[in-house]
Order: sequence, then structure tokens, then C-alpha cells
Amino acid sequence: MFIEPYIRQQRAGWIEVISGCMFSGKTEELIRRLKRAKIANQKVEIFKPATDVRFHESNIVSHDENHIPSTPVQQSEQILILAEQNEVVGIDEAQFFDPELSRVCDALAAKGVRVIVAGLDMDFSGKPFGPMSELLSRAEYATKLHAICAVCGNLASFSFRKTQDKSLVLLGEKNVYEPRCRGCFNEGMKK
Repeated sequence: MFIEPYIRQQRAGWIEVISGCMFSGKTEELIRRLKRAKIANQKVEIFKPATDVRFHESNIVSHDENHIPSTPVQQSEQILILAEQNEVVGIDEAQFFDPELSRVCDALAAKGVRVIVAGLDMDFSGKPFGPMSELLSRAEYATKLHAICAVCGNLASFSFRKTQDKSLVLLGEKNVYEPRCRGCFNEGMKK
């Protein structure tokens, strides 16, 4: 009698990145994917940077006021510890995390975790933002969302800052930022 050797099947993990400018629906899409994972009875844990308290201290909240509970963390390394035993890990506002986030996501995916990350791909000056460019290059799936340009109505992929503040991180909403297409963004940057 032939007996098959025991083969350990490891769950396949991967990284999904949802990127785009402000007001493009990144958080809304992240919440949608995470709620579907919960409907499928998967073990889900969600994280956000502790510094982002615009809408809520711990919940992830979209501009449409859709929300889902999350765990605020100071450092991306904490995610590895807190995400043990989960099948799906969601991370919002990835651009605000430290450079180690890409390594953390790689480690989770190597353990068989589906990692879904959302964040701004560019800062207010149109440059790559935080760990997002590395995450995009390492992801199996990348989704680029667009908003509508507040000036001309074309597809927008830039977050234009309406103030003169040059700080890299400036938390704000429509009072500080507006989505713009490439042409309207470049025109605004000349002023």
C-alpha cells in the first residue's frame, strides 16, 4: 500500500495596495475589501497610524463616513506582533508609517497573510510619499484610484495643498487639500 507523504500546505499570502490622491476613495475601498473578508469569516485585523486622529481616535473613517474599527500603532513593527493569527491585515494611511512598513508587509505575506494597504502615493508636491513607492513595487496587486479635479472636472491624481504650509505632513480635509489633474496641479504649483 502506497502512502502519500504528508505535505504541509501553507496559505498563499500577498500584498494589495490601494493608492491615489486625496478624495479618490482609498479608505472606502479598503473598508469594502475588509468587510467582505469578515463576511467570509476570515480573521481580520486593521491598523492605522496613531497620529491620524482626524475623524476618530481608533476607527478608520472614510470621507463618506463609512467606518470600521482599527488598532492605532506608533511603529509598523507593532503590526507583526498584533497581527498574529490573522488571515487578512488592513493598513490605512500607509504614507504616514515608517520605512519598515514594506518589510513588515513582506513578512506578513510570507506567513500566508493577505495584506491590504491604502495610502497616498504622492505628497502635496507630487513626490513619492513615505513607504508607498516601495509597497507599490512589491505588491502583487495595485489599484490606482482617481478623484475628480476640483478645477476642471478631469480625472485627478494629485493632492493640491491650498495653503502655503510646506510641512510634509499636514493633516487636513477640503479646507486644506483638493484633488487636481496633472495640468491644474502644475498650474497651481507655479503660483
